[in-house]
Amino acid sequence: MTKTLITCDCMGTQSIDAEALAKATGFEVTPPCKALCTSQIERAAKGLTQGNVVLCCTQESRTFEALAEELGTEPAPLLDLRDRAGWSADHATKLPKMSALAAEAMLPAAPEKTLDVISEGLCLILGAPEVALEAAAQLAPHLGVTVLLDSADEMPDTRAFDVITGRLRKAQGALGQFRVTIDALRQVEPGGRGAFTLTEPRDGGVSQCDVILDLRRDPPLFPAHEKREGYLRADPGRPQAVAAAVMAASHLVGTFEKPLYVRLESLLCAHSRAGKTGCTNCLDLCPTGAISPDGEHVTVDPMICAGCGACSSACPSGAISYDAPPVDLTMRRVQTLAKAFLDAGGHAPRLLVHDAHGAEMIRLSARHGDGLPADVVPLEIRAIGAFGHAETVAALAAGFASVTVLPGPGADLPALAAQVALSDAISGGGRVILLQTSDPDAMSETLYAEAAPAPVATPVRPMGTRRQITRQAARALHPGAETLPLPEGAPYGAVLVDTDACTLCLSCVSLCPSGALGDNPDLPQLRFQEDACLQCGLCANVCPEDAITYEPRLLLTEEALEQRVINEEEPFACIECGTLFGVKSTIDRITEKLQSHPMFDGDKLRMIQMCDDCRVNAQYHAKDNPFAAGERPRPRTTDDYLSKRRDH
Repeated sequence: MTKTLITCDCMGTQSIDAEALAKATGFEVTPPCKALCTSQIERAAKGLTQGNVVLCCTQESRTFEALAEELGTEPAPLLDLRDRAGWSADHATKLPKMSALAAEAMLPAAPEKTLDVISEGLCLILGAPEVALEAAAQLAPHLGVTVLLDSADEMPDTRAFDVITGRLRKAQGALGQFRVTIDALRQVEPGGRGAFTLTEPRDGGVSQCDVILDLRRDPPLFPAHEKREGYLRADPGRPQAVAAAVMAASHLVGTFEKPLYVRLESLLCAHSRAGKTGCTNCLDLCPTGAISPDGEHVTVDPMICAGCGACSSACPSGAISYDAPPVDLTMRRVQTLAKAFLDAGGHAPRLLVHDAHGAEMIRLSARHGDGLPADVVPLEIRAIGAFGHAETVAALAAGFASVTVLPGPGADLPALAAQVALSDAISGGGRVILLQTSDPDAMSETLYAEAAPAPVATPVRPMGTRRQITRQAARALHPGAETLPLPEGAPYGAVLVDTDACTLCLSCVSLCPSGALGDNPDLPQLRFQEDACLQCGLCANVCPEDAITYEPRLLLTEEALEQRVINEEEPFACIECGTLFGVKSTIDRITEKLQSHPMFDGDKLRMIQMCDDCRVNAQYHAKDNPFAAGERPRPRTTDDYLSKRRDH
């Protein structure tokens, strides 16, 4: 069933060519209303009753939701064509952009994966008595409150909430699952007359709570504390901030849905092997500490993960991938925007990637400034850190002339800068921009002033994993090129082996997590497939001869998909049967070093030059055969036992 777009020109402040838009998108587009949210709201009511409509207005979402509730129907999806396209100082046609935005809005949304978090309202308040006790008095009617004070000097007489004294050693967890350890813990003895007495102090007291309200001036208890759900922190010298924190804490009771932001495939992880550390990209980037080593791979604590997405962009193997929404949906959104823009007659679109903060900047610029240029297509994603180099080069290969990343205040700028630098190196330079501004006018000025390079001549829409998409997109952006140099730390590149130092021990082969390094069971060879190499560092760390280094690059030829020999030597022939085994240079070197050793006199030295079968045979027939044993003991019989009995 064809979707129907109910459009509105917002009191004549934007121009919408309904007929051309319908032809470009294939949807049914109604002639624009003047005031869909007020005097012409009956059109929205009629569309809601008929169903399968999209209301092209997001500003009055509350009005349309209330209307749907009144009519007893499901709310209709909303599409913003005004702020993102219609309201603009650019006089060029907005039809290609509107077509792209409409096509992208019709993509099916991925179901959100969540985890239920239960908070019973147990709240621990930290801070000086004059602030913490006041906050406790306000929260006591709503939460189960415990106040931790440094000393008992200002212990209140009230039992409306609990008061303890001690020193907080550490805190772990998140909303509904906090675990705190307290030293010198003293609790109130409620009986007796006069001031409350306290128990004897003890160290290592462990307790659990659902919410922590931190009103101290000390450093926060957690890294990236503003992203730790259930941990509320306010400056005690700012009454408004304390009041806001108290208000927020009072609402943290009940069952909450915690999104599962990332998906982990442990078998793909290249963190470590055999006790040797390899890739630590996600561990180095995670701002909340949600990722930790777990044997040969890493593990993600979903309760602590704040969903910044940096780990997904930096993971070389795809072991961690963003899942809210999934990576493949983001790729489809990018490709849909590019294809719809070009199919509608547009040329050289530019992509603006932003988060919720960037969406507000676009709205402010559209209402009070110049808005976005007609060729700038906005793409809002939940976590801008999840838009990495693979997504960027895929956008360029799909037909976008440039990609501008507009981070919000909470974005991890170093991680974004690294991904932008890698994207710029793969795309050839000048196509990827990290726009750091919170000024809507400055954003518009930069976009209007940009002179974007020509887009790719033949757009492609690659499929597969992020690594596969990156390689296919790079080949489309650089037809005929063979190799692209990349910055240090890139997840693509070659393994370089010092053949003079390498002894072909093949320890690197046994520990390579991706199978990029391989051997030949018939000959002493070290093989390498560049397409599979993650540049994780494991082979260099495990090499006993320090013979391995890396060259970050992207090989675009078919050679990257083939195994090639990067080191080989002449095999040694067994002196008994002639079977090839081992490396001739290694066996010759060992023989030379041991020929004067007293333990290898006579035929023992020759055994080093034998294959496994011949060596075992020679040892068995040697005079000092290590497999030989004494005469087998005679089995004991009943007569033997009876002969020892005294009564027999």
